[in-house]
Amino acid sequence: MDEIGLFPLGLVLLPTEQVPLHIFEPRYRELVSESIEDDVPFGIVYADEDGLRQVGTLATVTEVVERFDDGRLNIVVEGSTRFRLLELTEGRSFATGRVEVVDDQHDPADAADIDRALSLFSRLVDLTSAEIDTPPAETPELSFAIAGRFEFSPDIKQELLDESSERVRLTRLCELLTIAAETVERQREISNRAQTNGKVTPPE
Repeated sequence: MDEIGLFPLGLVLLPTEQVPLHIFEPRYRELVSESIEDDVPFGIVYADEDGLRQVGTLATVTEVVERFDDGRLNIVVEGSTRFRLLELTEGRSFATGRVEVVDDQHDPADAADIDRALSLFSRLVDLTSAEIDTPPAETPELSFAIAGRFEFSPDIKQELLDESSERVRLTRLCELLTIAAETVERQREISNRAQTNGKVTPPE
């Protein structure tokens, strides 16, 4: 992999994750239009006040939801391969850079962690009454498939994206899902108490 178009955003796209994007800036309308016409991916990189992160994700446009008369687009993209940004390049209206593919090291997740992650996934889906399909246990990079189905903060998602061990990622994801499930359960308990007697015991 050599030079690609880059789309710096305030979000992190994980491999296999699908997200909707509203494209309005002319330079990124150009980037996305080229991606669609030439059937080539572009790179999404998390950017905030600290600048660009080194590791991003290739994005492919899977659906053009709406085209506006003024050139704006509503699209859906899906993440695929991770890349490391080696250097920014110039010459186009949009950001570009030289990148290299980021591969996982051979460090598969433990079977116990896979079972635990899927169990926590189901628990959270039940608690939130969300309509989300459950990824199969044999899904490659299961950690990304699960994490991409929840609204984690960009910093947490970037932490997972940077990690090259599926075992470490899934262990960390189990910690995050446990915290999320416990938080939802506490909020539900407080809400139930408030409805029954008007008194709330804050969680410690």
